[in-house]
Amino acid sequence: MVSILVAARNEQSDLPRLLDSFAELEYPQDKIQFLFVDDNSQDATALILENWCVTRENAKWVKLDAKDLFRKSPSPKANALAFLDEYAIGEYLFFTDADCQVPKSWIEEMWLSFEDQTGIVLGITQVIGVDWLAYFQRMDWWFTLGLVKIASDFGLPTTGLGNNMAIRKDAYEACGGFSAVSDSLTEDLEISRAIQQERYQIRFQLSPGTLVDTKAEADLSSLLSQRKRWMSGAMTLPWFWKAALFLQILYFPALIYILITVPILGIVLAATKMVLQSQFLKRTGLKAGQSLSTVFTLLFDFYFLPLSVLTILYYFWPSATEWKSRRYS
Repeated sequence: MVSILVAARNEQSDLPRLLDSFAELEYPQDKIQFLFVDDNSQDATALILENWCVTRENAKWVKLDAKDLFRKSPSPKANALAFLDEYAIGEYLFFTDADCQVPKSWIEEMWLSFEDQTGIVLGITQVIGVDWLAYFQRMDWWFTLGLVKIASDFGLPTTGLGNNMAIRKDAYEACGGFSAVSDSLTEDLEISRAIQQERYQIRFQLSPGTLVDTKAEADLSSLLSQRKRWMSGAMTLPWFWKAALFLQILYFPALIYILITVPILGIVLAATKMVLQSQFLKRTGLKAGQSLSTVFTLLFDFYFLPLSVLTILYYFWPSATEWKSRRYS
């Protein structure tokens, strides 16, 4: 028995696609429980959920009002998901986002990936879009998740993925669930950290059957807002993750210095990194059944460098962080 938990806020445009993908899941319907929480939406999200759930015995939705914010947790999304705890009866809890679409084999592929000490199984996520910004976001996700896959295979502490994650029920209860998550905009990282502290392991399943689609950020402003939230979580990572992120950024000024002092060596180093990085991206994609564009994998650094600089500047800029039309200092 599995329970699928989804928190939705102002998702009327994307939610129908998620529900359509749920209807196509290749898993016994009497073994699935669908749970939704409408987090005080100001659009037609509640009506969509009501119409979908009323026709299914295995579906339930809960509506939150403004007074419910932070009642269960100081983290906004964790707070919403925590309202579903009392209804979840599955032995495994599956999480995705309202703007995602899951594959037909999602539940079985994730469930079969659990081993004795596995507390969380993570799937792969692909960004969908048609413009150049969306394509580069797709490369960014593949690059990051490829590194997370390597880390998890070596048993290193990693993050959670709130849009594609399954948690064993006893592991969830052992750490206190989302109700125990600290004040953070990266609740998936916090829940994964709490479960690892209970001596459970995280496993990353990189395969076509776990590939979830999510929409790209529409513009640079929303992309930077997303990265600011993520960076707030990254600042709490163990030292070796921070070191790896620092080395990624340090590479660029070092390369610029070499290009100025020894141009030929700089060009060789830059070209070598671009080719190796492209191969890493393409091989990661192929393991999930996706053929990535050679052009965008080769040009990834031309996106990654300016975005990294802007993200760092935006992170330290004294402004509130926005999430789902809410602002947090």
